Amino acid sequence: MKEICAIIRRDKVPETKAVLEEVGLPSVSIQSVEGRGRQRGDVACQLQDMDQDGQICNALHVPLRPTPSEYALEHTLPKVALFVPKRMLTAIVPDESVEAVIEAIIRINQTGQFGDGKIFISAIEEGRRIRTGELGEEAVA
Repeated sequence: MKEICAIIRRDKVPETKAVLEEVGLPSVSIQSVEGRGRQRGDVACQLQDMDQDGQICNALHVPLRPTPSEYALEHTLPKVALFVPKRMLTAIVPDESVEAVIEAIIRINQTGQFGDGKIFISAIEEGRRIRTGELGEEAVA
């Protein structure tokens, strides 16, 4: 068994839950988290103008709505304190399903922009269902 932990954009949660159910993974835990990666807390998007042929002719870097931690900018906290709100999905998956689940998460969440997220995979030694005392894969299914 493996634990898959995916940190994704908030607006991608409904699509991600739907695709995980399609690949046979209805059980998932979701948490609200804040963090930062290479973008160092910068939240921005690219606005692009297209010409008649569909070619990008102008790109503009536009800041998005401030994150909750941007309060730090106005209150003596340094910029390094900025964090971006995300969602963390955690699921315990049988070994044979790991690649299908990872591919599904990437397919839905990959935009090619900073902030698409991360996926972490860890080995799980044992799982136990509290109600029945079942062990192993039966316990986490």
